[in-house]
Amino acid sequence: MKAKRELGDSVDGEQDLKRQRVVDSPSSPPEESLVPYNDDEDDERRALNHIGSREEDGHRVKSEEEDDEDEDDPYGLGSTPGRSNRQVEVRRDCPYLDTVNRQVLDFDFEKFCSVSLLNLNVYACLVCGKYYQGRGKKSHAYTHSLEAGHHVYINLRTEKVYCLPDGYEINDPSLDDIRHVLYPRFSREQLEQLDKNKQWSRALDGSDYLPGMVGLNNIQKTDFVNVTIQSLMRVTPLRNFFLIPENYQHCRSQLVHRFGELTRKIWHARNFKGQVSPHEFLQAVMKASKKRFRIGVQCEPVEFMSWLLNTLHADLRTSKKSSSIIHKCFQGELEVVKETQSKAISEKKESDGEQNGALKITDGQIENNNVAAETYRMPFLMLGLDLPEPPLFKDVMEKNIIPQVPLFNILKKFDGEMVTTTVRPPARMRYRVTKLPQYLILHMRRFTKNNFFREKNPTLVNFPVKNLELKDYIPLPAPTKENEKLRTKYDLIANVVHDGKPDEGFYRVFVQRKSEELWYEMQDLHVSETLPQMVALSEAYMQIYEQQQ
Repeated sequence: MKAKRELGDSVDGEQDLKRQRVVDSPSSPPEESLVPYNDDEDDERRALNHIGSREEDGHRVKSEEEDDEDEDDPYGLGSTPGRSNRQVEVRRDCPYLDTVNRQVLDFDFEKFCSVSLLNLNVYACLVCGKYYQGRGKKSHAYTHSLEAGHHVYINLRTEKVYCLPDGYEINDPSLDDIRHVLYPRFSREQLEQLDKNKQWSRALDGSDYLPGMVGLNNIQKTDFVNVTIQSLMRVTPLRNFFLIPENYQHCRSQLVHRFGELTRKIWHARNFKGQVSPHEFLQAVMKASKKRFRIGVQCEPVEFMSWLLNTLHADLRTSKKSSSIIHKCFQGELEVVKETQSKAISEKKESDGEQNGALKITDGQIENNNVAAETYRMPFLMLGLDLPEPPLFKDVMEKNIIPQVPLFNILKKFDGEMVTTTVRPPARMRYRVTKLPQYLILHMRRFTKNNFFREKNPTLVNFPVKNLELKDYIPLPAPTKENEKLRTKYDLIANVVHDGKPDEGFYRVFVQRKSEELWYEMQDLHVSETLPQMVALSEAYMQIYEQQQ
């Protein structure tokens, strides 16, 4: 009897299952309830889709991702084998376009979903400005469209605009300005007009700004990055190279691409706001430098400049012997004469010193006869200049005397005759410039460290803003080619200064706008016009000179 009851239940179950199959026909699909979005399950599903299509019982089964996602690669990894592309309806008219709020759009930050914190297939809500992942029925963007009633989204990688939850693509020319802010574009003709343009641009909030002269947000003690970036933006070949992404599309370095994006945002004339936040660039710097330079820790601009130029060069070159735009702009050459004492005389002096209780000072002529001199050439990207020691005593008015020194005096370090002594290893060095770069970077060594604290040299350097003639102070080689004129005159284009105490001060920069030959003082978000005379009255820390053509 019990067996008959079980048999009857199974027959009834089969009939119910058949009845359910008839009802669930393709012509009348059932309504799906919105299930919570599970990151772990989504990661597993993502891995399966990347490998290929799944098979169950010998038959291919569509994943939920294939049913819900669009024809674009949802993870930025290229086309997935076996994916069936679903046609997406494209409309020119959308009833929700008037809800787009350009005032809240900010594409300077990293493209991460605000819920899952993943950077795959991220969309920006054009109503509230927040980032959400995906646009399928189980995605965060789809959920946000239902909960908040925000319906217009842009894919941050493909720049396509969609309406959710309907799922159709919006093709409307009124959204082109948003695409240009997301990824600014420059043509070759526009590059030629950048240094001739005298027009101001107006942001959405009504503020005026100069393309190329926009302020950079100081996230936390990142003024050393801001002054370095603003200085490099004055180097025309470097700027033009990074304004065209095709010049470095072969490069896989995130640092290179983030630097290019930041360059395009600074020089873009159609920004929604009058300042730029280098957040994405700083994240790439932290990763590439292994947190040597990071947010919240003050560093010296010259260290960051040296690291940045060398890293960009290493990432851009296609082989070890090939050059890059970095070396074409900044690389010069030095002839170095290194004089060291021979090993025999050093050992003799040490033995004499042990016997007499002090090191014996040998005769100068004998010492010169036992000196080993080595001459070699080395490339450089910047020249370090030594400042004279400041006075230790106060004057009659009980005030410290701030010494001044002409730039030409400290440039004599590279005349081939002045001797510079190094302690480790002990040697006498002489430097001579054998090749001048197109852009000359000078660094005044103001900071010294000892076992107790960090000191700053307040010596003022007197330098010309225009027509720095080097051949009168530094012996330079003759041109290698006939009928070639040696260019030895330079004009200042950027001057980084340091104000305040060594550990508590801040950096600002004076830069020149070529279209009007005006000087501007830039300190993070503050940009103001200044006089050329004010440039020379500050404590210069790092300078960039441009060779006159």
